[in-house]
Amino acid sequence: MAVAARKANKSTPNKTPARKATPNSPQFDKGQDLSAYREMLLIRRFEEKSGQMYGMGLIGGFCHLYIGQEAVVVGMQLATREGDQVITGYRDHGHMLACGMEARGVMAELTGRRGGLSKGKGGSMHMFSKEKHFYGGHGIVGAQVSLGTGIAFANHYRQNGNVCLTYFGDGAANQGQVYESFNMAQLWKLPVVYVIENNRYAMGTSVNRASAQTDFSKRGVSFNIPGEQVDGMDIRAVYAAGQRAVEHARSGKGPYILEMQTYRYRGHSMSDPAKYRTKDEVTRMREEHDPIEQVRRRLLESWKLSEDELKAIDSKVREIVNEAAEFATHDPEPDPSELYTDILLEAH
Repeated sequence: MAVAARKANKSTPNKTPARKATPNSPQFDKGQDLSAYREMLLIRRFEEKSGQMYGMGLIGGFCHLYIGQEAVVVGMQLATREGDQVITGYRDHGHMLACGMEARGVMAELTGRRGGLSKGKGGSMHMFSKEKHFYGGHGIVGAQVSLGTGIAFANHYRQNGNVCLTYFGDGAANQGQVYESFNMAQLWKLPVVYVIENNRYAMGTSVNRASAQTDFSKRGVSFNIPGEQVDGMDIRAVYAAGQRAVEHARSGKGPYILEMQTYRYRGHSMSDPAKYRTKDEVTRMREEHDPIEQVRRRLLESWKLSEDELKAIDSKVREIVNEAAEFATHDPEPDPSELYTDILLEAH
């Protein structure tokens, strides 16, 4: 069984390295900080509501929340341009929202309604949007890495100048298909950025117990793929690294690896009590490194926004999320005939 699919039998301390901003991180202006704050807050509030609805039985199956990791996808999206693609694993709601997919469509898919982005047939882990260039969450550990490499090959073949951002986690980084993809991507100089979201515990096993090489930015060394470690809790550091990686891939130099050192506050999925780490560790990360709180402090201290102004932003975001939840609980379920649509039949 894959390392990502193993649970730890006992608690093992996960050493938390000091986080340093990526060198030469850009300083955001007021507009950039405000936009980043809104985008990350939307993901946070959406995921909090998803957790509530899962607990009420309105969302079935698996549900993997992105709480704590918001700066990674929001920062990376800032570094892209129209036409660039995104593909990721099963912790995918945040990526969808960052790509511009409507909250009501995402939430309706979680509840299996016809207004969902996959017509209620995909659920939490399988949503797509051709319009937004989002090629899915994928439930098989590491499968999206090969698919993202294939998307990059299509870009290379068509010479369209687009780059594919391919996200996967620290657990999936130990999959064999990842390295087959690395080899082909570098051999053909494909325009792909591999974003490893290292939230330190995969499905419940500390990286220190599961990985012989815990510096994931070095995973491409044997294929001559450059990489760097990034403070994935600092959106400015993510944006700066994203710019460098995307420019590298777009200019024809081939793939690039970004290890985003991030942290999920909740368990692997809603069914995971996360007993393999201490409450003090989670509390420390929230208090010292929270990506949204970092921007919030800048808005208050550097840009002199008032608490009332920030509360108004939060109120507006909650309004969007509550409307999405309302839609997702009252929208009709798919007609049974939908079972027979979107199926590829091979002619004989």
